[in-house]
Amino acid sequence: MSQRPRATEILSIGRLGVDLYPLQDGVGLGEVTSFGKYLGGSAANVAVAAARYGHDTALFSRVGDDPFGQYLRDELERLGVSSRFVATDPDYKTPITFCEIFPPDDFPLYFYREPSAPDLQLRPDDVDADTVRDTALVWFTATGLSEDPSRTTHLELLEQRGRRAHTVFDLDYRPMFWESAEAARPWVQRALGFATVAVGNREECEVAVGETDPERAADALLDRGVELAIVKQGPRGVLAKTATERVEIPARQVAVVNGLGAGDAFGGALCHGLLAGWPLEKTLTWANVAGGIVAGRRECSTAMPTEREIAEVVNGDA
Repeated sequence: MSQRPRATEILSIGRLGVDLYPLQDGVGLGEVTSFGKYLGGSAANVAVAAARYGHDTALFSRVGDDPFGQYLRDELERLGVSSRFVATDPDYKTPITFCEIFPPDDFPLYFYREPSAPDLQLRPDDVDADTVRDTALVWFTATGLSEDPSRTTHLELLEQRGRRAHTVFDLDYRPMFWESAEAARPWVQRALGFATVAVGNREECEVAVGETDPERAADALLDRGVELAIVKQGPRGVLAKTATERVEIPARQVAVVNGLGAGDAFGGALCHGLLAGWPLEKTLTWANVAGGIVAGRRECSTAMPTEREIAEVVNGDA
């Protein structure tokens, strides 16, 4: 008799691809001579980050029928994330993303996803509906709402889940995936109706609720029905609000190598804190530290810290 897979604690939904990051800093892609190859995509990175803490984590996505697609499946499993909900798309190739690295704050991204990408072809039949409904935490992003059939699949599965805690919406607005912010806003606002937690930076909050001021943005997200609103403020740190609590954590000073994976590391630690039932201040402190650790490393997915690494920083041992 075959052994049933362990129950999924965390299901992350969305973008998956290959990151090709330059091994030289401070030069444009035309001058780069070598690259490192890594698993990438925000939803995939968050899944890897959460798996670092020992959670049973799965990714719901798609890859192309090509060698890069097999690489991503293998790499997910190697990094502790189940690939059983990663389907093979018959029409679109596995996407590739390049970046340029100009520390400390300039990291242009170049997405190769035309005319579409497998992770935007998600169908409800690709995933076990019971997993979406019953898993302890579901993480989804605004990018997954940018195109059908992924958009319709997201909304259908979220409706089946019924705003169960924890349903985390990463506002993750990427202009290159939308016609405009105005085109994105109604879909983001509709998805907010299914979320218990919303997390985004000030620009993403403007797309979602028309506010860039962190206090007003958090309040507007709470007015939309989320239980926890988290607004990233860049150098000013992060602000979080619930109906009864307000927590603000200052940013940590780090020597930035590549800032692209910091938000995903933050997300993985946030998932861990939510599932552990930690106080909000502890959760945000750990999430901030996780983001800082990854910002000091070149890659994203394979740079995600362990619980021990974060504890050493939090406790002042590193």
